Amino acid sequence: VLLIYYLTMVAASSYPTTSLSSNNNNNPNTSTSSINNEIVGKTLLLDMDGVLAEVSKSYRAAILATCHEYGATSVTFETIAERKAKGGCNNDWKLSLDLIQTYTSDSGNLTLEQVTETFEKYYQGDPSTGKAGLCELESLIPSRSTLEELAKRCKTGGMAVVTGRPRSDCDKFLKLHNIQHLFDVCVCMEDGPAKPDPFPLLHACKLLNVPSNQMPSVIMVGDTPDDIRAAVSAGCIGVGVSLPEHAEIARRENKPHDSGKLATALHECGARTVIPPGLEGLLDMFI
Repeated sequence: VLLIYYLTMVAASSYPTTSLSSNNNNNPNTSTSSINNEIVGKTLLLDMDGVLAEVSKSYRAAILATCHEYGATSVTFETIAERKAKGGCNNDWKLSLDLIQTYTSDSGNLTLEQVTETFEKYYQGDPSTGKAGLCELESLIPSRSTLEELAKRCKTGGMAVVTGRPRSDCDKFLKLHNIQHLFDVCVCMEDGPAKPDPFPLLHACKLLNVPSNQMPSVIMVGDTPDDIRAAVSAGCIGVGVSLPEHAEIARRENKPHDSGKLATALHECGARTVIPPGLEGLLDMFI
């Protein structure tokens, strides 16, 4: 309990708690751009972390705690965010190991299996000690009504989750928030190569029976360069989404929600547009 409290406080200090919701239109910087109106989709693919699930206090905090346990105490949330913005960091276990090896000098014998076990201890919880997992701090970013409306508009083309999470973690989150029935397909870590490889997107489209000539009508929404690179490689439309904490910081500074480094990286990777958190910006793309 004390560990979760500590990590929650650290996360809160690094990433201000967002006051944004998918129904909050008070910020003039969150209006849908004219570019969004030019995008027309039939099939919707959604990344999970940072798109559906708010994970700054769960996955990101588990990375931080794992790094610190192995002596990489100089790793911060900003360090993690910078690595994520560069891409190639779709697996948080591997990212944790890479950060530890980068920021410590005596980790030569450390294995991925050891790091994974430690990471999961923080994320899932430790039954042997009764410590709850950081996964319990996750929340749903978009409103259920927004997701229900998107599912309705994607009834013909289908709607899927395309995530680097293990399937058990993906299913757990969807069931916890009672939205599992809204998705026709879930493609997860176990299914094949991770983004930025286009495989997860192509596999999802195959399961949804999307013809190859309709790939330009598939919209992939993600919060990292890997998501957008995968979309471009698969021949889909890549749409970026701002993280809630980044959008909140921008709001406080009276800047556009997509003015930060990560949003800039999404544009540079080929995102057609970057929408505010909450996914309401997608509604105009699915008529």
